[in-house]
Amino acid sequence: MDFKFSEEQEMLRRAVREFAEKEIAPHAAEWDEKDYCPVEVIKEMGELGFLGTIVPEEYGGTGMGYTARAVIIEEVSRYSAGLGIAVMTHSLVVAPILNYGTEEQKKKYLPKLATGEYIGGLASTEPSGGSDLVNQQTTAEFKDGKWVINGKKCFITNYDIADVTLLLTKTGVNEKGRPELTAFIVKKETPGFGIGHKEDKLGLRSSSTGDLNITDLKVGEEAVLGGRGEGQKIVLATIGEVGRSGMSAIGLGIIRGCLEEGLKFAKERELYGKPLTNLQAIQFMIAENRMYYEIGKLLTYRATTLKDEGVRCDVESSMAKLHNTEAAVKAAQRTIELMGGYGVINQYPVGRYLRDAMSTISAGGTSQIMEIVIGGDTIKNF
Repeated sequence: MDFKFSEEQEMLRRAVREFAEKEIAPHAAEWDEKDYCPVEVIKEMGELGFLGTIVPEEYGGTGMGYTARAVIIEEVSRYSAGLGIAVMTHSLVVAPILNYGTEEQKKKYLPKLATGEYIGGLASTEPSGGSDLVNQQTTAEFKDGKWVINGKKCFITNYDIADVTLLLTKTGVNEKGRPELTAFIVKKETPGFGIGHKEDKLGLRSSSTGDLNITDLKVGEEAVLGGRGEGQKIVLATIGEVGRSGMSAIGLGIIRGCLEEGLKFAKERELYGKPLTNLQAIQFMIAENRMYYEIGKLLTYRATTLKDEGVRCDVESSMAKLHNTEAAVKAAQRTIELMGGYGVINQYPVGRYLRDAMSTISAGGTSQIMEIVIGGDTIKNF
């Protein structure tokens, strides 16, 4: 087994790290405090090719794949997990268009999404429940040659900055008596696409999250993605593999941030005339954070490597997501303890890391949902 990144991937990591240290790190605390999503930085990342890694070159992307995407998200989330989830969510419309779209849809949307001219989003969660995907209350009815969509979505990342949103709806009942779900590609300027309430979040505050109010929104057949009744399959596959591997990369970035910040503090801080790193108790904390990072790294990049190879990886993505988001919370708590009184001072970023880490647990499926996915597969196949 080869656990090494390719030379191209290492070059990408260095380029993104340099960008993040220059353009993200100096502003991350301010973005968090002001609850501001830096759209201009996302656009700049698009211009640099960072948003088009999963898009083939023929549609304006780099074609570097999902491992490259995770590298970018990890490096961004090292300093701003909020911006990381905004960038990650962008892929949740890119991937389904690439995987299920018509040639016309691919040519229309992918080049602009790859370059950041368009920002993307996915709207499936509703007030009735996020994990209960089938219980959609948003409806789409075909009238006079148009689909008329009505409903409300909540907790939608990029809700107000996305130029293109993949919108999940109920279009009827299938022959088995089950809800028929259909996905639509909707542009922000479409009449009836209403930007609603913005959520004031605990963490991930460098991203925008809020409601969408859809009222008599009309689109043609060309907006249907993958065909009528294919929405459940499309959204579950997108969240299960693209979303959760992306969330695991965000958690990984937070863990690394905790590891590096804790190590830096312990080297510089002296106690009884010696650096904290001389104390075994501190070494234990650093070792545990290092272990969390290395485990998370293996889980994350195993899942994305499988995805790049065209192998189903929803279970592997769920394991990575479960471990990394839970471990990120523990790593942040441990780093605060390592720093003592300084750990709760907002001059340092570890308090933000803790809030961000706690906020990742419910995004893309709670830890309990991950355990159901992993447990069910284990019972069936292990």
